[in-house]
Amino acid sequence: MNRQCGFSLLEILIAFSILALSLGILLKIFSAGVNTAGVAEEYTAAVQIAESLMAQTGIEAPLKPSEATGLENEKYHWRVSVSPFQFTAENLDVTAITAVLFKIKVVVSWGEDARAAGRQVELTTLKLVNKVL
Repeated sequence: MNRQCGFSLLEILIAFSILALSLGILLKIFSAGVNTAGVAEEYTAAVQIAESLMAQTGIEAPLKPSEATGLENEKYHWRVSVSPFQFTAENLDVTAITAVLFKIKVVVSWGEDARAAGRQVELTTLKLVNKVL
């Protein structure tokens, strides 16, 4: 009796097919993770740019209604809008208010077409300025 022990060709082909399928799925998961990390890094940079622009607004020059745009790192397009903020409240003595509120809106965008359909971060805040009497 000459009986050989081992795997048949069919069993080896099935094992290699399962291995190839498993490796394909693992590589797809890995590449998706790397892509997500890259997008997170871009959002972090955009938020830092927006926070920086928001912090320096009103420091270098007095606050007044205006709009400014620019480009940072040859990738991030930014726009800073400053407008007066009007609030209404009943029983409010407007003559007693000695400060003015300004609304500051910072938009940072990037991507394929940053101004149209790309990714963007928008931050808005209010800043208080003393009224000139």
